[in-house]
Amino acid sequence: MNVIDLVSQNSNLLSWQQGLQKNNRELILGLSATTKAIVMASAFDSIEKAVLITSSYNEAERLASDFIALLGEDKVHTFLGDDNPLAEFVFASQERQFARLEALNFLCQEDRQGILVTNVSGIKLLLPSPKVFSSNIFQLKVGQEIDLTTLSETLQKIGYQKVSQVLQQGEFSLRGDILDIFEIDQLQPYRIEFFGDEIDGIRIFDPESQRSVENVEEVQLKAVSDLLLQEEDFIRGQKQIEQLQEQSANEEFKSYLAEILGDISQRKLHPDLRKFISFFYEKQYTLFDYLPKHTPVFLDDYQKIADQIARFELDTANLLTEDLHKNRASSRQVYFADTSTTLRKYTPATYFSNFQKGLGNLKFDHLYQFNQYPMQEFFGQFDLLKEEIERYRKSNYTVIVQATSHHNLQQLHKNLEEYGIRLDYIDGDTIIPQASQLVVGELAHGFQFVDEKIVYITESEIYQKKIKRKIRRQNISNAERLKNYNELEKGDYVVHQVHGIGQYLGIETIEISGVHRDYVSIQYQNGDRISIPVDQIQMLSKYVASDGKAPKINKLNDGRFQKTKQKVQTQVEDIADDLIKLYAERSQLEGFAYSKDDENQEAFEQDFPYIETDDQLRSIEEIKKDMESNRPMDRLLVGDVGFGKTEVAMRAAFKAVNDHKQVAVLVPTTVLAQQHYANFKERFESFAVEVAVLSRFQSKAEQKETLEKLKKGRVDIIIGTHRLLSKDVVFSDLGLIVIDEEQRFGVKHKETLKELKKKVDVLTLTATPIPRTLHMSMLGIRDLSVIETPPTNRYPVQTFVLETNPTIIRDAVLREMDRGGQAYYLYNKVDTIEQKVSELKELIPEASIGFVHGQMSEVRLENTLLDFINGEYDVLVTTTIIETGVDIPNANTLFIENADHMGLSTLYQLRGRVGRSNRIAYAYLMYRPDKSLTEVSEKRLEAIKGFTELGSGFKIAMRDLSIRGAGNILGASQSGFIDSVGFEMYSQLLEEAIAKKQGQEHRRQKSNAELNLQIDAYLPNEYISDQRQKIEIYKQIREMNSATDYEYLQDELIDRFGEYPDVVAYLLEIGLVKAYLDQVFVRLIERKQQKVTVKFEPIAKQLFLTQDYFKALSMTQLKAQIAEEKGLIEVIFDIRNKKDFEILEALKQFGQTLLEIKQEKEEDYSS
Repeated sequence: MNVIDLVSQNSNLLSWQQGLQKNNRELILGLSATTKAIVMASAFDSIEKAVLITSSYNEAERLASDFIALLGEDKVHTFLGDDNPLAEFVFASQERQFARLEALNFLCQEDRQGILVTNVSGIKLLLPSPKVFSSNIFQLKVGQEIDLTTLSETLQKIGYQKVSQVLQQGEFSLRGDILDIFEIDQLQPYRIEFFGDEIDGIRIFDPESQRSVENVEEVQLKAVSDLLLQEEDFIRGQKQIEQLQEQSANEEFKSYLAEILGDISQRKLHPDLRKFISFFYEKQYTLFDYLPKHTPVFLDDYQKIADQIARFELDTANLLTEDLHKNRASSRQVYFADTSTTLRKYTPATYFSNFQKGLGNLKFDHLYQFNQYPMQEFFGQFDLLKEEIERYRKSNYTVIVQATSHHNLQQLHKNLEEYGIRLDYIDGDTIIPQASQLVVGELAHGFQFVDEKIVYITESEIYQKKIKRKIRRQNISNAERLKNYNELEKGDYVVHQVHGIGQYLGIETIEISGVHRDYVSIQYQNGDRISIPVDQIQMLSKYVASDGKAPKINKLNDGRFQKTKQKVQTQVEDIADDLIKLYAERSQLEGFAYSKDDENQEAFEQDFPYIETDDQLRSIEEIKKDMESNRPMDRLLVGDVGFGKTEVAMRAAFKAVNDHKQVAVLVPTTVLAQQHYANFKERFESFAVEVAVLSRFQSKAEQKETLEKLKKGRVDIIIGTHRLLSKDVVFSDLGLIVIDEEQRFGVKHKETLKELKKKVDVLTLTATPIPRTLHMSMLGIRDLSVIETPPTNRYPVQTFVLETNPTIIRDAVLREMDRGGQAYYLYNKVDTIEQKVSELKELIPEASIGFVHGQMSEVRLENTLLDFINGEYDVLVTTTIIETGVDIPNANTLFIENADHMGLSTLYQLRGRVGRSNRIAYAYLMYRPDKSLTEVSEKRLEAIKGFTELGSGFKIAMRDLSIRGAGNILGASQSGFIDSVGFEMYSQLLEEAIAKKQGQEHRRQKSNAELNLQIDAYLPNEYISDQRQKIEIYKQIREMNSATDYEYLQDELIDRFGEYPDVVAYLLEIGLVKAYLDQVFVRLIERKQQKVTVKFEPIAKQLFLTQDYFKALSMTQLKAQIAEEKGLIEVIFDIRNKKDFEILEALKQFGQTLLEIKQEKEEDYSS
């Protein structure tokens, strides 16, 4: 049995279940949160679907989370509106919208069982007619006939966005006969290939690589928007709005309507269309119109629902009045449906309530009264728990104690046994009536159900532990738009290895004496342009500088850039020297070698309540390996904010303590010291490890005592600020130093650290990412571990971009307070911050508000922050100083005023301050209402709104940040040099310098041959129209090395863009020829009159003998001769009466054979 079956044995409950389908109105009294959910869940023995209506958004989320624990995720659907009517019009969060559509689909499909949870504003939303909605769910099967143009129009009508390359849900793209589409509840998009009007094949593809993965027979497509307008709806709406326009005398209102009508005539959706939607639909459809007949509705507390309806309607009326004042509305508009009468009359309905009063004149067919109490809190007092359990047992109760995971169950079992609490069954699959048992489950709270003698106690009551709430996860695809920030857009700055910095103008096809080729054009000073063949694209790199500022463009051929490059080169060589010297010194040193992991270490790692990410596991392995070797470790651990670096550090610390060594944790601020201390103390609690902290918050006497203990070895882990580096801190046996954000310590402290690093293992943590390119070039010198994946139970931050709006701020703060959380309010003007605080106090008198800024004294600043951490304020108004590393898991709402003024990296880091726990977090980016955004800031806000997924910041903001990071590692003096040639080239020069100093001078592996074969070979626009995809394909052609790569690319092109024309076939073929000839050091291949000449570089003479050339020629079908010109070999092919493909075939065989000869020689040489 499970808990639902157990509760369902109640006779009252059974008779209620039997009456569920009858058109009755029932009343159930006396149930509290969790039992309510269990009772509702028990109804699914006899029914298919039910709807639960609650008052507020938070209530709905709470109950939904209980249902997920009881029924499983796929049976719970949420259809939620914002509690504030304005919010429904101002911004839409994509995740909420997808969840709503998913819920409507669930209602339209007869065979699906489950519960729909909604709130007051959810049932008031105006929806399209259910007929229209369900007619927009359609199947596509292989072999079916359908007109592509019509299909494309339909998709746009039901809300899909047309793009050039599909990466996210709700997008589609059309290339020739290929339609890519990303359905909203799928994790991967579909690729549908047409032959004429017939569907020829359907495949699932991977949005990252754009390659197909597997075939499917059919797909189901459904609407991506809840604004579905048919042609007749448009006509109806247009008529009504035109009437309004004629009758109105107000010019401003008239021109506003004209703007909306303009969009309607093009069948486009105006951003404010939702407010006028009542003019378009033939009647006011709501969620009730979607319910199948006789669907039971549960009302969780009618009283609260009625209050919320009244409040919502008042807010809506105020909103309409406000819009009338602004000349943006007419009194005929209906923003939300009036559903109160429908609600009162609806049957079958069950009302859940705590008291009978407040239900007014509603008549009920039955009333069921239950006796049930919430579970008391034990606050970790096992003696009290023992007494209670004994008492329940004597009265023959079924006792259930719940842990949230098997791991926690073992821990709890151990604790119960220590106190002599013996239970009959441990970790069974079913519940045994009248017995006591310990089970794994996910209910949020316990209860005592007197009628059936059931008592349920959860971990949260025993330990006062917050239980992780379940939330229905949406499939949000994490396809990164910025896989590679070197993607070139028109107008970007680029660096050419010879000519320097210019502006990229795009790809164009140029015809020279009848032959087409693709060229990339770059503009330099005074409008000079150069065009280079696309196959030479590796000469270019994107220009990236440290703070995104625009560089000075070079002049063609004035030699300046070469001088600059020279300067940087000498500079880089000095750095390489220093780095190598440092590394060499370290590798000579002897350090302590830690022993391998033992069972203590395993127990400690088992105690981690979350699932580790792969990156975490990999980093931990790398760190342990370093600790077990006899050289002092110096490792840098890089990871985004909140990606679990601390856990990795804790495991290293435990390893050190386990070998009787001491650990010092060094942090930049006092507040962080306190936080780390709390975290470490909690994590090491059940292991005999002594953790202490050294900071200003302790009295002199306490500090002295800690230092004494430290000296005697009675403290295992000490956490503190740079105070730990003072002379009076003496360790008895220091083994490991963990440094958090090293770049924030001063020069003097860094020197002290440098000395310490020679003797002990050091692990440095940083959230400022280090650019990949730099990472690669420093591989031989500095040990790095990178964590790029977010932990599993973190939710994306819901990001809204909107005009500053007091009612929304007020509502969001109250909503956050209602769920026991706190909010940040970011205001970046120190001189008027206090005025802002008093404005907010007037706006939200219920909240207590504190503020901090950088000009306060350090003491006051830290005290305020600590008060906020301890929950004394609900809202903290702050300048950007929170950008740096304070961890407050309870703050899950963030407002940023004038967000359009902030840089991307700042916005990203600030947004990383919320959403650090397992609750959904909200970020509101606000700009001044009277101000139109500049294009740059609009792009910036769009970007941040777009990357709600965690860790995607690793990709963009990373540009700005990572260059800061580069400066941190290499020293500040470098940023000028980095800017002068751009980051990419700087990294390349550094890499070359290091290799040269280490004596691994880079032997060239291949040449870069120039091919002039006078064959039409390019990517025509009819085949690939999108510039970015063109460049991507050219890069792949350039990277070809063998026949396997060639075949792979052929498949990819056919898969993504369909069958290709001859000019593309030639382009691939020439690419392969170039790949072979480059590897045998050919300089030039030229076709003149009846001859093709292949010229080699001088190095070829060392590789090949004359007979090697003859052997390679014998493999071809062409006549040829070998000549020598100025000491360089050349091969001349006779191509009279030969077709292009025969010439390429011969060159390919020649190149391939020569390459095989070269490889054989290398093998002989090495063996």
